[in-house]
Amino acid sequence: MKCFFAVVATCCFLTATAQNSQPKLVVGIVVDQMRQEYLYRYESKFGDGGFKRLMGGFMLTNAHYNYVPTYTGPGHASIYTGTTPAYHGIIGNDWWDKNLKREVNCVGDDRYLPVGNPEGNGDVSPWRLLSSTITDELKIATQKKGKVVGISIKDRGAVLPAGHLPDGAYWLDTKSGKFITSTYYKNALPTWVDAFNNLKLPDSYLNQEWKTLLPIEKYLNADDSPYERKLKGKDKPVFPYNLKELRKENGGYDLLSVTAFGDDLLAEFAKATLAGEQMGKDDITDFLSVSFSTPDYVGHAMGPNSVELEDTYLRLDKNLEDLLKYLDRQVGEGQYLVFLTADHAVAEVPQFLKDSKVPAGNFSWSNVEAGLNDYLQKTFPNKKVVERITNEQVYFNHEAFTGDPKTSGIDLLIATDQTVNYLQSVEGIAQVFSKAIIKQSAYNETGLKGMIARGFHFKRSGDVAVQLEPYWIPSGYPTGTTHGSAYTYDSHVPILFFGTGVKNGTSANYHAITDLAPTLSVLLKIKFPSGCTGQPLAEMLDQR
Repeated sequence: MKCFFAVVATCCFLTATAQNSQPKLVVGIVVDQMRQEYLYRYESKFGDGGFKRLMGGFMLTNAHYNYVPTYTGPGHASIYTGTTPAYHGIIGNDWWDKNLKREVNCVGDDRYLPVGNPEGNGDVSPWRLLSSTITDELKIATQKKGKVVGISIKDRGAVLPAGHLPDGAYWLDTKSGKFITSTYYKNALPTWVDAFNNLKLPDSYLNQEWKTLLPIEKYLNADDSPYERKLKGKDKPVFPYNLKELRKENGGYDLLSVTAFGDDLLAEFAKATLAGEQMGKDDITDFLSVSFSTPDYVGHAMGPNSVELEDTYLRLDKNLEDLLKYLDRQVGEGQYLVFLTADHAVAEVPQFLKDSKVPAGNFSWSNVEAGLNDYLQKTFPNKKVVERITNEQVYFNHEAFTGDPKTSGIDLLIATDQTVNYLQSVEGIAQVFSKAIIKQSAYNETGLKGMIARGFHFKRSGDVAVQLEPYWIPSGYPTGTTHGSAYTYDSHVPILFFGTGVKNGTSANYHAITDLAPTLSVLLKIKFPSGCTGQPLAEMLDQR
């Protein structure tokens, strides 16, 4: 009889487990500009409930972007589509449109208007994203009953993860200090967004001082560094920052994004979103995407070895702990799934490296463009052969080669060959590839050429692609730094899974960022995104 009851109890337990195998809520967290090594660098100062709690799930220690350029727009698109710019089409934050003859933004769409502030940055939509996203596939699988919302400080950080079919996408309008949206999504802000905006939290934060969370001597680096950007009104880039005094000279609400309070604001908005949309309250899986933009703003201005960035991550750790506790209370511990990753990592400050006798440099694309045009004039007098250089790609003026059909094709080949040869001789350039060479590359090719091929969309990308030498970045950063290269300092990012369906463990196997979305598809038992080229994480999913 005891055996009978034991079997019944076991069957009931297994049935309940099977019924609860699907999460009520997925929270996708993207940290804008985060290296994997930050998890180790700051680990001793993290609390137990934020990053460390997520690291107690399943952690990839060797996850990378498998294409260039490593920018915010392509990064968010690749995370959520499971493919690269060659398929999803988001080849940069902005790029040269060969038909319109102008720069276009990855989420810009002048068919739509801002909602929440008529003067805000709201003429956006996901229309340039050519693949479906994991969030789109969840909407389709649930007959649009599962809710999907994307939020961020940046518009692209909210729009691209939310996909084409969301219930909403919201980002901070720095003209008004309000979270806004676009008429692509709604014609009026929901009452809960209006209520949150009426709290005027940005003004509250900007009336404070940004002080270090810990005593200054507890931080890894000296606060007074020559490699950091000074805010207007400050003699030195050092703590404390009196935001009330600095606000007027530093762009008003723009200043919020360059302080750790930007993450505080978004974390509060995340909780308001969950409550306002009643996410995770039934058995149909909902999805909230959260992109923390502030680390990118701080990292660009101050560099990866600044006290400002360290303090930003220590405070973000507390934001994550608070958000996870909120999910425990409102959704139920074990009832939700969280992943955390980054849209790219970051380079060291080049001037710091040069002063430390490490090879590095600042690269002037404007000088190269002028020099290249002069060089090509010798063969093509009175013709402007180069139309634009952007995102380390050369766009030719194809109208310059539309004369005699017998020679125009040959002239283009000559211009291409001369461009490649000229660029290859320029100091700071590592390798140069023509469009024809890239076209011959296999999608799974290893090395730099493979990374360029996976980031190259033939209708949108240029005619010649360039990769700078390691630790060479575009000029404009005498202090601070940037990202965008194929090198590991820009490609190596964290991937953490935590919650429903996730077994604990780590893997040091190489994984591309494109493996994240199909892994979610397996966990959620839905289709892979339409352009998906990644593979599910067998280490985490097998024998669960």
